[in-house]
Amino acid sequence: MAAVALTKANFKETIENNDIVIVDFWAPWCDPCMTFTETFKKVSENHLDIVFGMVNNDADPEIGQFFNVEKIPGIMVVREQASILNQVGDLGAPALEEIIKWAREYDMTQVREYYASLEGQQ
Repeated sequence: MAAVALTKANFKETIENNDIVIVDFWAPWCDPCMTFTETFKKVSENHLDIVFGMVNNDADPEIGQFFNVEKIPGIMVVREQASILNQVGDLGAPALEEIIKWAREYDMTQVREYYASLEGQQ
């Protein structure tokens, strides 16, 4: 799947309906963001089961504010609706591939237990 634009209108639905979503926070004036966008899109072609979403911080600043994004470019890896990694900076393709490998192998047991305990408190 090619990288998709994530906005206020589709962000929540995208996170809820996909097992792994990698979110790229960027802005059109950010030169490192533009460089990383090429890498992000190219790597997305190798992982059709993962959604690669791009949030334009200028167009939808509320999303970045919600996740306390202070620097761009930055990525957030969301698995099973939980943010499991935040990374700031322009990554090369090998580093992004390693993050994807790590995310696929990440043991979600503790995350699931944590969220189950929160549900039990309600």
